[in-house]
Amino acid sequence: MKLATPILIVLALFAAAPSYAQQLQPASADARQVDREAIRAHIIKIFQAYSDKDAATIRATHAPAWIGFQSSSATAIRGIDAYMKDVDGYLNGPVRIAAYKIVEFDVTFYGDVALVPYVADVTYAFPGGSVTQKLRVFDVYAKLDGAWNQVGSDTQLHPDSIAAAMETLRPIGSEEKKSLLAVREAVWRAWFANDTPQLAELLPPELIAIEASEKWQTRDDELAGAKSFAAKGGKLVRLDFPQTEIQAYGRTAILYTKFTLETEMADKRTTISGRATEMFVFRDGRWVNVGWHLDTGS
Repeated sequence: MKLATPILIVLALFAAAPSYAQQLQPASADARQVDREAIRAHIIKIFQAYSDKDAATIRATHAPAWIGFQSSSATAIRGIDAYMKDVDGYLNGPVRIAAYKIVEFDVTFYGDVALVPYVADVTYAFPGGSVTQKLRVFDVYAKLDGAWNQVGSDTQLHPDSIAAAMETLRPIGSEEKKSLLAVREAVWRAWFANDTPQLAELLPPELIAIEASEKWQTRDDELAGAKSFAAKGGKLVRLDFPQTEIQAYGRTAILYTKFTLETEMADKRTTISGRATEMFVFRDGRWVNVGWHLDTGS
């Protein structure tokens, strides 16, 4: 009997081998319509729970060991508690899902695991308006305790929605505007002060600048100009921006400005007024000045 036991174990493994192989064979949604519809209904249940801000149902429709990414995730979210913490801002905030529609849906089954790519149009309502975005989602489902549940997901904005956001004029908040204008002024003052380290931070290598003289300048040209101004004893006496209008698109901002500045060189003061069109990009956590065009006169 002791010698027979290993043989029985080997025979049992061979008998089980087909079921393991079957787990690794993909099956289309057409072959498992009941499971397909169960998963689709589960996804709709999640959308409705978000619409209702029903935290209990959101928790129940995600597995305890859930792992994945939300659309704003910088790192993977691990576990249902971390997931619920991530959505807490939505659940307790003024924005809610007002409408949703699945426009593309597919499932591939590997035994009791399902890969579910889909696209959905989602309308978010907030005080003062609403916005519709297209989401591109890849869910992973598993049959746990006899029922399908979501065990992982990657939710992203669809490329169409990303493009639309980059192309559409967006409002700029007071704090963002304050930081943008502060950087704009820092660039001007750093140039007149010949502050090379500051200019090197705020002016990227790809800078293109057209001065009032219509001369096209690179960053190296601007650094050389600041050095020359300082070497001649030039000083900035006054700098004002009496009017500035801003357009923001994605992480790019365009400033249309009227400026007045007064400089002093060899005991002689000169006042210059003009207009500036300045381009800024938000990069690595701060605004950088990628280009400008200046002219003088009214």
